Amino acid sequence: MYSPTPDDWQDANRARWDERVPIHVASDFYDLEAFRAGKDALRPFEIAEVGDVTGKTLLHLQCHIGLDTLSWSRHGAAQVVGLDFSEPAVETARGLAESLDLGPDRAAFVTADVYDAPTAVPDSSYDIVYTGTGALNWLPDIGRWAETAASLVAPGGFLYLAEFHPLTDTLDDGTGSVVTHDYFNREAWVDETPGTYADFDAPTVHNRSVEWQHPVGEVVTALAAAGLRIEFLHEHDATLFPRFGTLERGTDGHYRFPSDRPRIPLMYSLKATRPKPDQA
Repeated sequence: MYSPTPDDWQDANRARWDERVPIHVASDFYDLEAFRAGKDALRPFEIAEVGDVTGKTLLHLQCHIGLDTLSWSRHGAAQVVGLDFSEPAVETARGLAESLDLGPDRAAFVTADVYDAPTAVPDSSYDIVYTGTGALNWLPDIGRWAETAASLVAPGGFLYLAEFHPLTDTLDDGTGSVVTHDYFNREAWVDETPGTYADFDAPTVHNRSVEWQHPVGEVVTALAAAGLRIEFLHEHDATLFPRFGTLERGTDGHYRFPSDRPRIPLMYSLKATRPKPDQA
């Protein structure tokens, strides 16, 4: 249900994520055995849109257990840094890095709130600041996030965001065809759903979550106001899990509506650069 932002929103969300780390580690969704053996955690469109990361530094905000972060290292990034507010998630990420023989000079992980990233990460700026899926909905202030993320982009570097499309949060869970929620609502969404996207039936105790919806226009405007130049905004007709009961899994492992249904955007991605001083 919608409500004013509760005072304990961060503590509630952290408890929820801390509890789900071991569930995710053991899940087929993340499949850590396959990841250690070389499976890429990144989506093909992300790899294509980010481009060659060889020799570059990359900061991953809200990295969870670090699979995406470490995948960028495998793609050639000189150094990757992952940040997350969940200590169990960060410890898991560090363990994964060690199992892949990636020392802290190649892959480092820090525990901190995303808004505190500038004082928590090892360096003041990065060639690429990356944010993966399912991140922005946990943040109450998208303008503050944009300012924080933009401050960490080196001149000539860029921010890359891949996220679930907020339009999907307005639709009914069963069919994804009926608008049931307000796209422009700014209040917090407080929920008590047990389990997790990686295991819907997992027994869980800390089920309270506090989330926010951020329309695409709000995100783009916030990044532009923070001094970044929007290079592209792409919308995608596929998503990563069966968000609606009518979605069908394709051969690429992504979920789409049946071919006889009109398509809507299920995810979006954008790239925003920080101009060099002589380009500003």
